Amino acid sequence: MKLKIGIIGCGGIGMNKHMPALANLDEVELVGFCDAVRERAEKARDSFGATGANVYTDYKDLLANEEIQVVHICTPNKSHAPIAIDALESNKHVMCEKPMAKTAVEAQAMVDAAKKTGKKLSVGYQNRFRPDSQYLKTLCANNELGEIYFAKAHAIRRRAVPTWGVFLNEEEQGGGPLIDIGTHALDLSLWMMDNYKPKYVVGNVYHKLSSTENAANAFGSWNPDEFKVEDSAFGFITMENGATIILETSWALNTLDEGEAITSLFGTAGGAEMKKGLVINGEAHGCLYEKKINIGSDGVAFYEGQEEPEHFMEARAWIACIINDTEPVVKPEEAMVITQILEGIYESAKTGKPVYFNNNKS
Repeated sequence: MKLKIGIIGCGGIGMNKHMPALANLDEVELVGFCDAVRERAEKARDSFGATGANVYTDYKDLLANEEIQVVHICTPNKSHAPIAIDALESNKHVMCEKPMAKTAVEAQAMVDAAKKTGKKLSVGYQNRFRPDSQYLKTLCANNELGEIYFAKAHAIRRRAVPTWGVFLNEEEQGGGPLIDIGTHALDLSLWMMDNYKPKYVVGNVYHKLSSTENAANAFGSWNPDEFKVEDSAFGFITMENGATIILETSWALNTLDEGEAITSLFGTAGGAEMKKGLVINGEAHGCLYEKKINIGSDGVAFYEGQEEPEHFMEARAWIACIINDTEPVVKPEEAMVITQILEGIYESAKTGKPVYFNNNKS
């Protein structure tokens, strides 16, 4: 018996990430497609739908379909929490695209709804499934870097501002690169450190390049009048155990040092850098060493490896956790902490003050 899945939001992230990955799995079939623009939902159904799949323009009508057991939410950030909560209360398991929500209160409400209903909830942080991420996580889990007391979360683009959809709309998205791509880098850093107890954050956001007209940009020049979110954001995060994370994120920065959804880790027994391939460094027998990790099948004669894309692996792991009744790889409580930290950085930037968590005042 195949799991019946409904897709809410049939734009780019749904069509290019979620639906192809799910369609690759024998255990599921896509039976419902919802989008405010009916033509988009129809296109998704025609591309990925099972025979007899339905099209909706109101997500509540999709949720009323008792045949659907799992929902994927691929809508703008503003609607993640209300749709997810409604879906959970409609007896559906929920995969929500990142970030979990615009605010920590909304994220907490999603966690509470999952606990109350007993349904599974996860968030789309697919970079955990990259081969380099999996390798580094194994090192961290085996304590091969020792205590990781400092990390840098990198999400820097020189000029790659997304100019389509609602990416530049603060009301719909909650922010710019910090909540869009910074969220991936922060997720990797916290996951590697296995540390989800922030004490306080200090942050700044900038609108320095967004006012530029006819700017060079990978996705075409942006309209300054529509650019309502930050173009760069930087946060300094102190954890309860004293560890420090620096988060740097930008869609448009005058730099040649680019890198996205990557982390640098600094531990008592060694360090790891993802910026130019995965490199491990440390000290042994009185000497310093650097070790580049070759991920995949490069250099193997007569063989072309076919590594599964990370979003395919994400979908496979997600569906497996439902079928086997196990915990998802990305737990909702972890994703909630990410939202809490991001919101704290935005709040610190507004007030010019540190933002403390868990009622810590000193």
